Amino acid sequence: MASKSELEQFFANDFPQADFVIEDVGNRAAKIRKRITQNHLRPGGTVSGPVLMEVTDAALYVAILGELGLVAMAVTTSLNVNFLRKPAADKDIIADCSLMKVGKSLVVGEVSLYSEGQPEPVAHAVGSYAIPPRK
Repeated sequence: MASKSELEQFFANDFPQADFVIEDVGNRAAKIRKRITQNHLRPGGTVSGPVLMEVTDAALYVAILGELGLVAMAVTTSLNVNFLRKPAADKDIIADCSLMKVGKSLVVGEVSLYSEGQPEPVAHAVGSYAIPPRK
């Protein structure tokens, strides 16, 4: 297992381009926040799909590392995102991830994405990660 502070240090060192905030991690779950700026918007005044996919993938990775420890070479093997409603252009995106299966070589999780303060999700995703052999 990796703590929130260990994960924050890991991302700062190994993924300095990661621009999300870990709000909570543990118990096969993670919650992260992506601050939304004009750079994340698409025409029509909404958060772009690629940004939502990025946040989804990051939430899965954080939850997995929180559960298994710093397995840096864990990689995404599938990601299915259902876009449900228009995200607010002026609100952060919150990702709530829950791991559904944690195996030796494969982890499956689901992620619900929200515009901050809104009760209904803007997207829902299911993804899997391949876990490299551990010694």
